[in-house]
Amino acid sequence: AQASACCSIRLDDTHLAGRHIFVYAGNMGIAQGMDAILELAERLAQNRRIGFLFVGRGSEVARLKEIASSLQLDNTLFFDEIDPDEIPSLYAQCSAGIVALDPRHNSHNIPGKFLTYMQCGLPVLANINSGNDLAQLVRSERVGRVCETNSVADLYQFAVDLLTEIELDDQLSSRCTALFDREFAVEKIVLQIVSALGT
Repeated sequence: AQASACCSIRLDDTHLAGRHIFVYAGNMGIAQGMDAILELAERLAQNRRIGFLFVGRGSEVARLKEIASSLQLDNTLFFDEIDPDEIPSLYAQCSAGIVALDPRHNSHNIPGKFLTYMQCGLPVLANINSGNDLAQLVRSERVGRVCETNSVADLYQFAVDLLTEIELDDQLSSRCTALFDREFAVEKIVLQIVSALGT
């Protein structure tokens, strides 16, 4: 996808140009369990088809950057938080979205991040707590891969499988946008109407 002019991050101008980018944009704190994603990046360091982009802030950012630097990971990039308006044109430059939840979570929720990925046609690579409702949704709709074991070996296999699917299945992106339009766009409209009515 072409980067539009309204995003301050232009991946074509970075060392990740030409790769399939797995993006995480948002808070990077304890609750996100980002270490597993960095370990995944380390395991995939020799795979020149894939890159990892981390955009945002949070209590773990400095530590994660330090780890990436000490491991000399040339397949990762970190950027500071960007304006929410820039997110669609950032995602247009990427191939998959990352959902990361610490395995100690015990809630069942569909993160807002997941909805934005779907809206932008990005399949997901999710590393989440076991039994989360999101897992069944992603699998049944065939919009990505979900790891519920927090095993980096499993996550690695899911990432490789998803990369292959991105390269071979030209319906993958449209399944994502179709899921958003069918299941979630209506919810947004209802909320807007209710809000407008002041009820």
